[in-house]
Amino acid sequence: MTRITDVQARTVNVALDNPTSFSNRQVLKRDYALVKVTGDDGISGIGFCYGGNNAGHLVTQAVRDLLKPVLMGQDAHRVEGLWQEMYQEGLLHGRTGSVMRALSILDVALWDRNARAANLPLYKFLGASDEHSVAAYASGGYYLDGKTPARLAEEMTGYVEKGFKAVKMKVGREDLAGEEARLAAVREAIGPDVLLMMDANNAWRDLPSALAFARMAEPYSPYWIEEPFSPDDIDNHRRLAERTPIPVATGEIEAGRWRFKELLDKEAAMILQTDAAVCGGVTEFRRIAATAASYGVEICPHWFHDLHVHLVGSTPNAPFVEFFADDQVLNFRRLIDTQLTFSDGRLNLPQTPGLGFDFDEEALSRYAVEPWS
Repeated sequence: MTRITDVQARTVNVALDNPTSFSNRQVLKRDYALVKVTGDDGISGIGFCYGGNNAGHLVTQAVRDLLKPVLMGQDAHRVEGLWQEMYQEGLLHGRTGSVMRALSILDVALWDRNARAANLPLYKFLGASDEHSVAAYASGGYYLDGKTPARLAEEMTGYVEKGFKAVKMKVGREDLAGEEARLAAVREAIGPDVLLMMDANNAWRDLPSALAFARMAEPYSPYWIEEPFSPDDIDNHRRLAERTPIPVATGEIEAGRWRFKELLDKEAAMILQTDAAVCGGVTEFRRIAATAASYGVEICPHWFHDLHVHLVGSTPNAPFVEFFADDQVLNFRRLIDTQLTFSDGRLNLPQTPGLGFDFDEEALSRYAVEPWS
């Protein structure tokens, strides 16, 4: 038996080089909550999540004050039991949001620690479904000041030239004419065979507005429309899914298998974008993926390709990793010591134990809001 002897947490803040916009908000910086969990065998595992643009320390505080006492002295391999005990401890404080993110990253750290102890890459420790690599789509297409449709098309073409056979762009910030100009430029540039995903980031509050956009977009053969409404507006997701041939995708900030089951039961999404750093960790991600498989629904996880490459590599109904080719938006890349490699639109699965990377302590010191504690 390996006992947990230490749990440490830290908050870091990384400013974006350029103000970057979504459909209805702008991001200037990112807070990340980081954890380390160590056993009495001396082996540590790491976890991490996006803590928002502000007050990411709320996640870190939930780790230190609420959940660390649950883990200390416990068997590091009793992951399912510890998940349930952490969930119960946090029940009154938040079944989603910061508390669930704190649970998620501790769960990730436990799986990472145990895979390292077994001397196996995490995807193999979980039971690999892929052997060498997994398919990825290149995520980008953000709104920047002065970024014309031609420049957007150039960006998307650059991903295709790197070998990616699927790309994603942001939508929903401009009027219909402006958005059509962006879609038309990208589709013409990448050709008819490259998959084109659209991410609306909760752009619309009503069905007519979303449906008008979908009708405009349909001739450009998008692969999915992501997060058209607020994540709480499940019924409008269902109504839109009934009225457009474009598959609806959502779930990136959902938590818990029950909420995802509601999406599935209501047929509100054909693709779930479950994020293991948000939904309840690796443990809950696997439950959600298994449930989705019984509905014939695929999982295309959101964000953090360094984590999700392992989950896609061990989940038969997970066809794509979302990949960020630079550190401009996913600036978490600046905080770790090893980057994924890719070829022909596929990410190579890590061959080193656990997640296959560690935090770059020098970088953490540069961006730290507080020390490890």
